[in-house]
Parts: sequence; structure tokens; C-alpha cells
Amino acid sequence: MQQYAVERNQLEQRIVQLSVEHRDLDDVIKRLGDQLVYDQLQLQRLKRRKLLLKDQISWLRRQIDPDIPA
Repeated sequence: MQQYAVERNQLEQRIVQLSVEHRDLDDVIKRLGDQLVYDQLQLQRLKRRKLLLKDQISWLRRQIDPDIPA
């Protein structure tokens, strides 16, 4: 049981880290989009990274709390 608690804690910490990065990217994307002239390729890469982070967060959450049918 102790090992499970440690692994769960590590997963939760990783989720927090990824969530912070996701939120920061959201701010960067918004600021970049507000500019009159911006690098479309950079914006696309940031959005792709943000989507990847969202997928990773979802996957980690499923590792902590799998959706097991009753």
C-alpha cells in the first residue's frame, strides 16, 4: 500500500506541473494572438504543445482513477 501512495503522490505532482505549464501556455498564446504581427508557426507549435499537455494530464488522471465498469 505504501508504494501505491508514493506512486499516486508522484502522479499528482506531475499533474500539477503539467497543469501549470498548460495554464502558462494559455497566457502566452493569448498574448501572442493579441499582437498585430505574430509568427503563425510559433502559435501553431504552442497550441500543439498545449494540446499534448492536456492529453498527458488526462492520461495521468486515468492512471490515478481508472474508469472501471461496475
